[in-house]
Amino acid sequence: MDLLNAWRLSVGTFTAIPVAPPREVTPRLSGAAVALAPLAVVPLAATAALVLWLGRELGLAPIAIAATAVAALALGSRAFHLDGLSDTADGLTSSYDPARALEVIKVGNAGPAGAAALVLVLGIQIGALTTLLDEAWGPVIAAALICTSRAVAALGCTRGVRGARKDGLGVTYTETIHPVVTTAIWVAITAALCLGAWALDLPWWHGLLTAAAALVATAWLLRRAVRRLGGVVGDVFGATVEVSLAVMLLSAS
Repeated sequence: MDLLNAWRLSVGTFTAIPVAPPREVTPRLSGAAVALAPLAVVPLAATAALVLWLGRELGLAPIAIAATAVAALALGSRAFHLDGLSDTADGLTSSYDPARALEVIKVGNAGPAGAAALVLVLGIQIGALTTLLDEAWGPVIAAALICTSRAVAALGCTRGVRGARKDGLGVTYTETIHPVVTTAIWVAITAALCLGAWALDLPWWHGLLTAAAALVATAWLLRRAVRRLGGVVGDVFGATVEVSLAVMLLSAS
């Protein structure tokens, strides 16, 4: 069954939850797996929300609670996206020669730019979560945004966003999603965020602002990668996830 195989591929790609892999990975299956990513990470988002809620109820230090939630999220995803963030930052700052930059990304050793990107992005996530702990529904908001952040991967996998090379994990997912599907995903997500804001007695446009922040940050990073690298690679997808989560949490705080 294609849906079941897509679900397995999505869970296996975006989380550390052990699942049986599909027998064959096709472009159609890869695209469906990326589209399902926001649902596949629900267990990770729920875990992070539980950490935030429990820590708050126990009266623990807010910044320590937020850091623990981010650590749990990284552990639940094998730090997959954080690795992509580090490698992408190093590649984009290493050289104006695309071949050289791609080689730096492929090697994967964390350099100064990669380390700085990790510190800054994780710092924003932790700081924003610390502020959200002051809100009654803060843990739930954080969980919703964690799921939403995984939807930005669909932007990088949309047809027209070319790949930078012929090998690597990114090739499996590049240009596998029709633009109409990507648009539908983000219309639904934006509507859900606006509805969630309204349900929490916040201005509905807070949801629109949060979605827009993720889209703008992701579009900028993808455009930068295409111009500097000649296209996107798997690490860029991970970078968009972490950057979008940071800007959405910051917007929500």
